[in-house]
Amino acid sequence: MKYMNLGKSELKVSAVGVGCMRFNGLDEKAADGFVKGVMDLGVNFFDHADIYGGGDCEVRFGRVLKDNPGLREKMVIQSKCAIVPGKMYDFSKNYILDSVDGILKRLGTDYLDVLVLHRPDALAEPEEVAEAFDQLQEQGKVRHFGVSNHNPGQILLLKKYVKQEILVDQLQFGLAHAGMISSGMEANMMTQGAVDHDGGVLDFCRLNDITIQTWSPFQYGMFEGTFIGSDKYPELNQVLEEMAKKYGITPTGVASAWILRHPAHMQLIAGTTKTERMAQICQGADVTLDREDWYKLYLAAGHILP
Repeated sequence: MKYMNLGKSELKVSAVGVGCMRFNGLDEKAADGFVKGVMDLGVNFFDHADIYGGGDCEVRFGRVLKDNPGLREKMVIQSKCAIVPGKMYDFSKNYILDSVDGILKRLGTDYLDVLVLHRPDALAEPEEVAEAFDQLQEQGKVRHFGVSNHNPGQILLLKKYVKQEILVDQLQFGLAHAGMISSGMEANMMTQGAVDHDGGVLDFCRLNDITIQTWSPFQYGMFEGTFIGSDKYPELNQVLEEMAKKYGITPTGVASAWILRHPAHMQLIAGTTKTERMAQICQGADVTLDREDWYKLYLAAGHILP
């Protein structure tokens, strides 16, 4: 497993992390086995959110920690807050503070390594966010901070008031969701891929040493399904199979390697709850695709070289 610093911090994290959105689908025995199994693969990073399973995912994970004293210090735990399901997003000071207290209680831990603001709040007052971050850090409840689904302007606005470094921006990215790349590749073109949906966030994060964490890296659309093995992506799957044979890994491993080959040094967040599939994903961290192969996969996914 390859390891990296998260943003500008000294926090060492695995290049592949576990997204725990479906963690409550595991019973206690399976949950315990999965966590230990992925850690044996070298994975030390676990990404939660207070809304995952209505909080039950964190509760289930907390039971694993309780049953395995000493495990907590061997892992990096991140959680997210600010989504009030079906109602609004909330960056108010009190909401952030209350959310973290709830997260810590469910996980059964005294601190979060990283707290991430889940989606931009249109009514955000960054001064309040700064107060919340200061209090959480001073109390030892949160050690580092980040954002998710934010564009450069939104991050800059936060940074004007927040003294802590913004370590991460969690964004959807993968072979079938590569607008961050195509908008740069097709700059000054009247093509569909040239549309900039995120304000140049890829280059912004690289310039500011913010780690991009990729969510739903194997999905197409908005949770419509995985492109691996899908008849909607015949050319891509043919090339994935070809590359799998060349590099001695699985197509899933190739799709992971494609993300991790990018010089932005992204961290791949995988939402699987199967140790075997995580093992295939982790293969991508140990393979460096040739430049020509990387572009071949990009083209096979339906992107263009203008």
